[in-house]
Amino acid sequence: MNFSAIWARIKQHPLSRVGPGLVTGVADDDPSGIVTYSQAGAQFGLNMLWTMPFAYPLMSTIQVLCARIGRVTGRGLSANMKLAFPPAVLIALVSILLIANVLNIAADIAAMGEVAQLVTGINWHIMTGVFVLLTLILQILIPYRHYVFFLKWLSLSLLAYGAVLFTVHVPWGEVVWKTFFPTITFNAASAAVVVGIFGTTISPYLFFWQASQEVEDMNLRHENSLLLGNAKEVHSELRRIQWDTWSGMLYSNVAAYCIILATAVTLHAVGIRDINTAAEAASALRPLAGEFAFMLFALGILGVGLMGVPVLAGSAAYALSEVFGWRSSLEDSAAQAGKFYAIIAISVLGALAIQYSPISPMKALFWSAVLNGVVAVPLMVAIMILSSRSSVMGPHVATLSMKILGWLATGFMAVAAVYMFVA
Repeated sequence: MNFSAIWARIKQHPLSRVGPGLVTGVADDDPSGIVTYSQAGAQFGLNMLWTMPFAYPLMSTIQVLCARIGRVTGRGLSANMKLAFPPAVLIALVSILLIANVLNIAADIAAMGEVAQLVTGINWHIMTGVFVLLTLILQILIPYRHYVFFLKWLSLSLLAYGAVLFTVHVPWGEVVWKTFFPTITFNAASAAVVVGIFGTTISPYLFFWQASQEVEDMNLRHENSLLLGNAKEVHSELRRIQWDTWSGMLYSNVAAYCIILATAVTLHAVGIRDINTAAEAASALRPLAGEFAFMLFALGILGVGLMGVPVLAGSAAYALSEVFGWRSSLEDSAAQAGKFYAIIAISVLGALAIQYSPISPMKALFWSAVLNGVVAVPLMVAIMILSSRSSVMGPHVATLSMKILGWLATGFMAVAAVYMFVA
């Protein structure tokens, strides 16, 4: 057996260069997302498992389109959206995104602080400050080529939620059945949870982050945009994006599925129906599933929080910087891209200030969801338009299957947004 030939083939496989798709997928399961998935499992048991296989192709398609826009054009999403929106509209959308991200970060770091207090006994306000300081140091002082390596390793934190299932009894036959044939009445309560799950899973900040990470990786490797690439390079890169994104979103959705399942077979099974914070979910697991399950769940929250907070802050910085034409790269130093890093610092420190304001983390999370609902649909429409324009994408426009799934995702999010406001 020629092991050198096998290794050479492995290195040529698209999954050997996982990056933007993996990091984006894991960042989607941030602490506030864990609250949503935990509530779904606690309130409806196994009957919300269907949402993950349903959301997977919709989420993956939108993220693939964002990645393709960034890699094909060599520009981030905001820079490309200047072609689709008047400046005032784009500034308004990106400003709302920034506010939503700050509120989301506030909810995330509060969850991390509370969970850290459960694990260490140190006051959650102190732990929150430690996490904020750590994320700022990592993003501002460490160049992208080293920082992204750290983020990839943090992605292993999602494995904790799969491991939790080995500590509890799972009726696998019923799980498989309920995944495809749930018993659920679509009323106000169930619709609200479904809207919450999809709003958490398909989030605007992920659009900007993945497109910009493709540009970062392209610049790091000193590559051209695919509009200038040869046929072989184009095929290789688009294939890599497909593998990276679909596998990253699969990892994310499987982890979310495991969270719903873990809370369904523990919390829901004993009559605990209401989960308001990530710390509540972890604490409730402790007497039901044991100390090991509690520690796995808690450490998973801390790991994905350390990944989700920088992505939330970074996505807003990319979006706003591209609108105004400011230099925006995590590979640059703070002196080179001062305004870009200032947005990151303001986002995270603003979220920290909310911890000491009358605004509760849960209210911050609620308003973040509302604002994301406002922003998601017009952004998704713009993504669909841009990815279908030959004037933007050249010959690399979205395929028919991408257009069908992308518009289906956009339509579903539009319905969800309308329901959110009507309710």
